[in-house]
Amino acid sequence: MRSWFLYFVAVFAFWNCTGPKGNKPELQDSKPNVVFILADDLGYGDLGFLGQKYIETPNIDRLAKEGMFFTRHYSGSPVCAPSRSTLLTGLHTGHTPIRGNSEVQPEGQLPLTDSIQTLSKIFQDAGYVTGAFGKWGLGMNGTTGQPSNQGFDSFYGYLCQRYAHRYFPAYLWENQEKVELPGNDWTNKVTYAPDLIQEKTLEFIEGNQSKPFFLFMPIVMPHAELVVPDDEIFQKYRTKFGDEQVHTAPKRGDYGPEMNIPGYQSQPFPHATHAAMVERIDRIVGEVIVKLEELGLSQNTIVVFTSDNGAHREGGADPDFFDSNGPFRGFKRDLYDGGIHVPMIVKWPGKVLAGSTSDHVSAFWDWLPTFVGILGEKEPDGIDGISFLPSLLGEKNQPFHDHLYWEFHELEGRQAVLKDGWKLVKYQVKDSIKITVELYNLDDDPGELKDLAAQNPEKVAELEGLVKKAHLPNPIFKLFPEEK
Repeated sequence: MRSWFLYFVAVFAFWNCTGPKGNKPELQDSKPNVVFILADDLGYGDLGFLGQKYIETPNIDRLAKEGMFFTRHYSGSPVCAPSRSTLLTGLHTGHTPIRGNSEVQPEGQLPLTDSIQTLSKIFQDAGYVTGAFGKWGLGMNGTTGQPSNQGFDSFYGYLCQRYAHRYFPAYLWENQEKVELPGNDWTNKVTYAPDLIQEKTLEFIEGNQSKPFFLFMPIVMPHAELVVPDDEIFQKYRTKFGDEQVHTAPKRGDYGPEMNIPGYQSQPFPHATHAAMVERIDRIVGEVIVKLEELGLSQNTIVVFTSDNGAHREGGADPDFFDSNGPFRGFKRDLYDGGIHVPMIVKWPGKVLAGSTSDHVSAFWDWLPTFVGILGEKEPDGIDGISFLPSLLGEKNQPFHDHLYWEFHELEGRQAVLKDGWKLVKYQVKDSIKITVELYNLDDDPGELKDLAAQNPEKVAELEGLVKKAHLPNPIFKLFPEEK
C-alpha cells in the first residue's frame, strides 16, 4: 500500500504542474445547473490524478484540474443504499431512514418514506427540472420510495440495486414503465445497459438546456458483476495485462444477501474488465462535459464527481492489484477509511477556483445543506449535515463538524466515529463477546495500522459516548438485538 505522503506528493505535483493559477474568479449570479456524478464502488486509488498506474482517466483528471478536490471527503456508508439515503436526506446512518441494503422480494429494497424532505425535492421546490439516470435502490415503483415520490421528474435505469448487478439485463425502468431489452439474458449479451442509460442522460441535458436542471447520475460501474463489451477499451487492457487468471474472491456469502442472485459469476479477465469499467466511467464523464460545452452550459453548471463507497472485491475484482484503496485500509463494507473515504471533485466555473484543493472534513450528509445554501432555500430541521459552501468559495468562515458517525448493519454490525483526527472503529457490535474496539490517530496514521485504544482509554470513552448519542434506534434496521 502506498504511503499517505506519496499520495499527496502526487496530488500537489498534479496541481502545481497543470492546474490554473491566479486569483479567485468573479462570482456569477445566475441559477446554476447541477450534474452530480456518483460512481459505484470506485476506490480512492482508482483515478489517475490520485496515483493509479494502470487505468487511464483523463476526463476525471481534467475535471480535478478545473475544479476543487476535497482530500477528506467521506461517503455516507460503506454500501450502496444507505450511502444514497444519507446523500438525499442530509442525515447520517444513525438517523437516516435507510441504513442497510435490506431486500424486498421479488425485486427492490426497502423504500424511503415520501414524507421526508430530500435533496431532489428541494431542487424541485427551487424550480429545477430533476432527473436521475442509473441505479436507484431506494424503493420500487408503487412504493413511497419510487423516484417520482422523491423529487425526480424523470428516471431511467435500475430501480433495484440487486438487479443492477446485471449489465446486460432483460429490462430497465423508464419512470413507471418497464422497458424490455430483447435478447439479453444470462448467456446472451446484446445491449449493455450503461450505454442506454448514458444516451438517456445526454438526452436529458439536451432537452432541458433552457431550464435550470438537477441531473443525478448514479453510475452502475465498476460495481459487480465484472462485465464490459468486447470493445476497444477492453481490448486495450486485455493486451496490457495478457493472459491472467481469475482472481480468487471471497465466497458469495461473505458479501451479504444482496449478492445471492442466480447466474452471478466472475469475468475471465478481471483485471482488464475492471480497468475497462473505470475508463468507461471516465468516458461517460467526458461525454457529459462535452455536451455541456456544446450547448454553452458549462460556465453555469456545477459538476460533482464522487463514489458511493470504497472499492469492492466482488465477482473476481482485485483491488489489491490496482491499489484501489490508495493509502487507506479496508474496502467496501469496512468502516476503515478504505470503505468510506472517497474521491470528491467540484467544478463550478466562476465560483470554485480551478486547480484547488480543500482538506475540509466533509461527508455525504453535507451535500443537502450545501446545495440549500447555493439555491437560497430553507434548510430542513434536524439534519446532520453542515454546508461546506464557504470551503467551495474559498472563504474563511467555514463551520466544522464536532464529529462524523457511521454505522453498518451487516457482518454482525459495525460503528465508527471521527473527531479531531481520532477515529474509533467498532466491529461485531451485535455480539457483546466478540465486539472489538479500535482507536486510530488519522493525522499520524491515515492507513489505520496502529491501534491506540489500549494506550488511550479516556479518548476511547469519549468517542464511545459520541457513538451512543449518534445512534437512534430504528424499528426496521436494528443494530442491536435488544432494540425494538
